Amino acid sequence: MPSSEGETAASELRGQLRERPLKPNAIAELLDGLSHEQRVTACRLLGRSEQRNLYEAVEAFKPLSIEDLVPRSVADFTTVRHFGKNTLPAFTHFEKRFCRPRQAAEKPELYGFNFQTMAPVTGPGYFVARDDSDRREVLVDYCCVPDEHPADWPPIRSNEKGLARFVYGFMVDTLRGVSQHVTIGSAARRGKDLGSWFVLCREA
Repeated sequence: MPSSEGETAASELRGQLRERPLKPNAIAELLDGLSHEQRVTACRLLGRSEQRNLYEAVEAFKPLSIEDLVPRSVADFTTVRHFGKNTLPAFTHFEKRFCRPRQAAEKPELYGFNFQTMAPVTGPGYFVARDDSDRREVLVDYCCVPDEHPADWPPIRSNEKGLARFVYGFMVDTLRGVSQHVTIGSAARRGKDLGSWFVLCREA
């Protein structure tokens, strides 16, 4: 159950997301001042319209790169968890887990997969994340899967076979920076926006 402090933080965040115009600096300041647990609770209580508004408000606000998702201080092939909430009808809580590949200097990218309830059915949803340097955002590409993974990650599966095709097939997510730990994403399939968003909170 969410803590009272987390619920209070969520109420403050949702209040800021109802303001017009939205103030990305104030939102980032609020999130940066919370504990990890409070940030996760606040993010996971955001609804569809709030996530959509946040995604639109932070366009070009905070430059984002793969180093924000897996900081340089983290060793290669070490998992970094991002706790998420999506706008799908069910199973809305999930995680994206990232790592920097071995010999990362030769591969300016991250490996990752989705940790969520339906993974045994849909597959782990492996992806490769890269910088979009033109827009200063990060692209999460499900059309590409890693060629290796940490030992405690699930086996790599294609996103273009079985039920995975309908969940992850031909998809590329766009991530935008919100605060030091929080990002907001939008999903697209074959280049067409799906009207689906998700918020992520990196572990402290």
